Amino acid sequence: MRKMTFLLSLVALMIGVVSVSAQETPLPPSSDGIAVTVYNQGSALIQDRRTFEMAQGVGVVDFTDVAAAIDPTSVSFRSLTDPTGTVVLEQNYIYDLVDSSALLSRYLDETIVVTTEDGTTYTGELLSGRGGEVILRTEDGEVLVIRLDKARDIQFPALPDGLITRPTLRWLIESTEGGFQQVELTYLTNGMSWTADYIVLLATDNSALDLNGWVTLNNTSGAAYQDATLKLIAGDVNRLQPEAIERAIQMEAADMAMAAAPVEQREFFEYQLYEIPRPVTIGMNETKQIEFVTGANVPATAFYVYDSSPGFFGYSYFISDQFYGETGVTDVGNYVEFNTDENGGLGADLPAGRIRVYQEDIDGAALLIGEDSIDHTPEGEMVRLYLGNAFDLVGERTLVDFQIQEGRAIQETFEIRLRNRKDDDTVEIRVPERLFRWSNWEIINSSMEFTQLDANTIEFRPQVAPGEEVVLTYTVRYSWPQDD
Repeated sequence: MRKMTFLLSLVALMIGVVSVSAQETPLPPSSDGIAVTVYNQGSALIQDRRTFEMAQGVGVVDFTDVAAAIDPTSVSFRSLTDPTGTVVLEQNYIYDLVDSSALLSRYLDETIVVTTEDGTTYTGELLSGRGGEVILRTEDGEVLVIRLDKARDIQFPALPDGLITRPTLRWLIESTEGGFQQVELTYLTNGMSWTADYIVLLATDNSALDLNGWVTLNNTSGAAYQDATLKLIAGDVNRLQPEAIERAIQMEAADMAMAAAPVEQREFFEYQLYEIPRPVTIGMNETKQIEFVTGANVPATAFYVYDSSPGFFGYSYFISDQFYGETGVTDVGNYVEFNTDENGGLGADLPAGRIRVYQEDIDGAALLIGEDSIDHTPEGEMVRLYLGNAFDLVGERTLVDFQIQEGRAIQETFEIRLRNRKDDDTVEIRVPERLFRWSNWEIINSSMEFTQLDANTIEFRPQVAPGEEVVLTYTVRYSWPQDD
């Protein structure tokens, strides 16, 4: 046995080395119009209209160039020309596409031609095409082993039955009338999603902001959509996603296309629908951005939060551990908030997405000061963004007294210190305190006024001047009922 090792380039395999004659798949009819509705949960609804020539009686129709990530169980076929006289008897989704491994597996025991980098040609019966090797038996019985990464091209005599070049839906159709008919295909596909990305420019005095919202559309469905009517659905649409039909399609590279255009927004059922009022071409493996909302001089409020009390998970049992409330947090968070109502200058619903916040430096250059994500936010609601931790604000929270009292009660005192190391600005720092031990609580004394936010939270809002430290204390008493 003689083993041959040669350099391979399989480019020729896919661009013309295969000789295809009568078995070649015909070109699909041109589309009469396509509509794409994309949900922000990773799927899309495709509606495609084409005109076919139907045979009278029973015949086969191939609908090619459907998405490779199609859910075949969601397909709906309808003849617009003869809706009552044309019915589908059988449907098949064919996705055994042409590639090198498919061709090698189909041509076992057949004669093929392998050409190596130095131009040497080997002709023989294909015994195996697995494991990165081609094993041939020549006419004189000699067996050759040629590594696939050491060959230049491979020639096959024809495209075998069952292999196609594009994903295809094949129908067995019964039609009472022959001739041309316009049909409409509707199906769901994975591999398409959209998100909202927002750019916010915060005024230097933190009192207002400008907002631009962009739709970011990703298409890895395995198909392109030319001059489509594009609609986007924002909301949490309930979809059953069996693991058997989920397809993991990885996008290795994406082309970015931007096109500013007005976007029409309207309510649809319990969701928000955004429609692009012009044809949009969605390329395969493409990321496309379209501006859909703008707002200028929207009133905003920047504030700080020192949140150092423990998280609240409900009053399921009484917490008697003395040290449970000590978290050691010293960071003071930086926040900005604005309203989406029309009076605030925005007047728009904001789909879930990421918001990047910028602010201009003294030289006019805009710098990133933080980013956050939001959930679907209807018009008229408040948006609160966490931008990061303030560099020159510090907080300390200390348990200074803890007493277990008679009558099943606990009394404790916390001291909170807030320091402002800024050069010029007096700041307000919001200090939420969660009363976590039990639902029956009472503030015995406090060095500062507070507001009760809910059944388990109070909040202080001290003003802290530059270079100063503010100290606040409060004492809370918990009591709980006797055991039965």
